[in-house]
Amino acid sequence: MRLECEVRVAGRGLPSAGLRGPGRPARALLSLGRAGGGGGPCLLVSTARQRPGTRFQLRENIEQLFTKFVEEGKATLRLKEPAVDVCLSKANASQLKTFLSAVKLAHRGTDEATFPLSTLVPPRASEVEKPKTRMTIMSKRDYPLTRNFPYSLEQLQASYCKLARIDMRMLGLKSLRKLDLSHNCIKKLPETIGDLVFLQELNLQDNHLESFGTTLCNSTLQKSLQSLDLSQNKIRALPVEFCQLQELIHLKLDDNLLVQLPFRIGKLSQLRFLSAARNKVPFLPSDFAKLSLDNLDLFGNPFEQPKALIPDIQLKIPLTLLEYSARATLNYRIPYGCHILPSHLCADLDMSKTCQCGRACLRCFIQTTMMMNLHSVAHTVVLVDNMGGTEAPILCYFCSLTCYSQFLDRHAQSIR
Repeated sequence: MRLECEVRVAGRGLPSAGLRGPGRPARALLSLGRAGGGGGPCLLVSTARQRPGTRFQLRENIEQLFTKFVEEGKATLRLKEPAVDVCLSKANASQLKTFLSAVKLAHRGTDEATFPLSTLVPPRASEVEKPKTRMTIMSKRDYPLTRNFPYSLEQLQASYCKLARIDMRMLGLKSLRKLDLSHNCIKKLPETIGDLVFLQELNLQDNHLESFGTTLCNSTLQKSLQSLDLSQNKIRALPVEFCQLQELIHLKLDDNLLVQLPFRIGKLSQLRFLSAARNKVPFLPSDFAKLSLDNLDLFGNPFEQPKALIPDIQLKIPLTLLEYSARATLNYRIPYGCHILPSHLCADLDMSKTCQCGRACLRCFIQTTMMMNLHSVAHTVVLVDNMGGTEAPILCYFCSLTCYSQFLDRHAQSIR
């Protein structure tokens, strides 16, 4: 029986003798078996520097097992002779539990017929080498078809491999933090990408994607994903749920077919770098004004001229009961959810608009556009056109005729 983990062997007599303790944990392979010549059960700790390993007798030789953090892949074996603590970490939790159960049986001296153990032999060099954490594949010829990806990978790049879909073997790499699948032919993203709980960077540049699923937006990516590159694809719109990826810092949407940016983009409070150049966005969502960016690039979008005096009036007087109720719920910040309200009403509340006065409106509003200087939301702004402009039209909503009239007065004064 074997277990891969990090090991630190600490002598309990060292501090009292004035000697230095052990160094940092080393990657090791633990083997449980019998010593040659019919010896009792032993624990063999082998590392890359010391492949033959160090043997420790186990029969009636364990003073105590510390397993409080076994779910985190940590445990400590305190031996009687020699007086050392074998500290284990970064082990697979389920494999560690099985290994510790076998160690207990070896300590009790269980009969060999019921607890058979093979003779200990030193591991091969490849078995104790430091696990591979990075892998780069830059051509279809080099793509592994007959062998698996190393389970320990934290960074994986597979570009220019003509992949039509994401390899399901990649989705089993639970330690993955960076996944680069740029310059392929991927058309659809599997929902199970959301199972990569440590994924921080996802690069899907230059593929054939047409959407980014709501399931991914509701997955564990909400808490992990910090950088997302969807540039050079065929995406027309992003779902409202996209703005639940609230840990995003870098977002690239260049060279798509976007006709609008996410409605609730202001919820991306951590976002610092946004690039959505060369799309088909005519105006920015009202939530855009809530962003606080370091760098912004919206070059090459067909921004429309604002029409402050030609509003889209969706106002009904008197307001409907639904509108009154929705405004009260939002303005007084009354908690709501699918356990309280029907799901379609929750969806409507999530899509509410905010008036210039700060109050909410649902379906009854006046909509218009006005120019916004992009320097008000970003420190560095790439020019939006070849004329040197840094302004773009942004949607504005008004909850009443009074608010709209006040806006027109301010607009008239600014023109003067």
